[in-house]
Amino acid sequence: METQLPKAPQKRQVTAIIIVLILLILWEVDGMTIKYSVLEERESGSYVANLAKDLGLGLGELEARDARILSKGNQQYLQLEQKSGNLILKEKLDREELCSDTDPCILHFQVLLKSPVHFIQGELQLLDVNDHAPEFLENEILLKISESSHPGTAFPLKIAQDLDVGSNTVQNYTISTNSRFHLFTLNHSDGRRYPELVLDKALDREEQSELRLTLTALDGGSPPRTGTAQVLIVVLDINDNAPEFAQLLYEVQVPENSPVGSLVITVFATDLDAGTYGELSYSFFQSSNQVIQAFEINAVTGEIRLKKTLDFEEIRSYRLEIEASDGGGLSGKCTIAIEVMDVNDNAPELTMSVLISDIPENTPDTVVAIFGISDPDSGENGKMMCTIQDHLPFVLKLTVENFYTLVTERALDRESQAEYNITITVTDLGTPRLKTQHNITVTVSDVNDNAPAFSQTTYTLRVRENNSPALHIGSVSATDRDSGANAQVTYSLLPPADPQLPLASLVSINADNGQLFALRSLDYEALRAFEFGVRAADRGSPALSSQARVRVLVLDDNDNAPFVLYPPQNG
Repeated sequence: METQLPKAPQKRQVTAIIIVLILLILWEVDGMTIKYSVLEERESGSYVANLAKDLGLGLGELEARDARILSKGNQQYLQLEQKSGNLILKEKLDREELCSDTDPCILHFQVLLKSPVHFIQGELQLLDVNDHAPEFLENEILLKISESSHPGTAFPLKIAQDLDVGSNTVQNYTISTNSRFHLFTLNHSDGRRYPELVLDKALDREEQSELRLTLTALDGGSPPRTGTAQVLIVVLDINDNAPEFAQLLYEVQVPENSPVGSLVITVFATDLDAGTYGELSYSFFQSSNQVIQAFEINAVTGEIRLKKTLDFEEIRSYRLEIEASDGGGLSGKCTIAIEVMDVNDNAPELTMSVLISDIPENTPDTVVAIFGISDPDSGENGKMMCTIQDHLPFVLKLTVENFYTLVTERALDRESQAEYNITITVTDLGTPRLKTQHNITVTVSDVNDNAPAFSQTTYTLRVRENNSPALHIGSVSATDRDSGANAQVTYSLLPPADPQLPLASLVSINADNGQLFALRSLDYEALRAFEFGVRAADRGSPALSSQARVRVLVLDDNDNAPFVLYPPQNG
């Protein structure tokens, strides 16, 4: 065999790529979490932080390691400028749309450094901006007060809604100046603030049957935003029995897949008064927009039914305040705590981060894909398992939470199988089980690992003497199991073992097809047989080759007349 040729530049590039792919499986999972905060409603492209500086990486290292930002599902809120290391907003973010009334509003993401692979957890806190003013659900609040009410009696009023959170939500209430009432701002058990009107001076229906006041809600922004509603106070004759509910707290569970119109619960209150003072009407009291959008109450029967389909992944519980009012203006209240029960209604999701569909053969432990899985359901419904088909030379490895790598289990052989169709199946553990499948095709690229093989180790050719020059006397043939240039075979003659044999003037070989030609007329009486070696080499880098022997037998022709050796003709 010949000495190996120097490797071409293309081969060095392929080797470098293979080394990088092998390094991708050397995972290093850091327990640190980087945390940032940014105001909502900032324009797309706004600067958040310099990720390279915060990670202690040098200039250009993020680009060299092919850093990228990963989020659950397909939601991408951040964008990384690899050259500068700056982390910027991909789009304008609305805290109320993303987190509703959840505070703090945390958006989770991961930083993936691909070469070598390194995952870093990240949190982006979306800070509230005072971009919503308080708003009462009704422009006019009707309050019926008996003229027998004593000074100091308190009357809770309906609250204003504010989509902002923290100090930007409703902080205080005021009432227009009057001689009968003053206002307190109090705190609910859930932290919401509500107004309470307190009677300062006894009412006299015959003197004044109605009062109209302006209720103002102020948030804590700078400057504060406000919302107003009119409070209409109707002074009633004496009604000395208020409605009473059978329970002050009702607890109920509702599956999220319950159809619209389903009965949630029926509340019931009693009033010992007779006539209109004993006729009860049921309604929501101090309820949020979420409650009003999801439920409706029958004012006569107290039946509470679904107004829309519930979604456990959006809201997991509701708290309803119910008021029963009699015809005399007195009322009683109860609370309903509704727990939304999760149903396995979301199939798992798979997000592909890295996919390498062309894998060189003979390279073990090569990373094929990096992907994440997620399921918004809870409990067993949100637990997942990830599998691929059996009997494939690939294995799934769990790296960090719900992130997997697909790696070759052993070195692949293109000559045995050149392509694999892999189905990644993600199944949750709910009832019934839901699954998602993702299909990828992996092609095995050729490496020059097979030398050409001759059809015979020794070839015997026969040629009659006195042949014409350039006569085709036979052929040799070799095949190579590789592909492309690695399988292209060229033929050549080897130097003869006998240095006295003028092989170069006797035969030649076609380098492309192995055909052999006699270069001159052969003479049986001068040369009856000769041998030489042939070489078949592929065009890989480095090239591989094999050898075979060729024996040429020269056949005699009747081209010489007899002559007398003795006695000599001149004797």
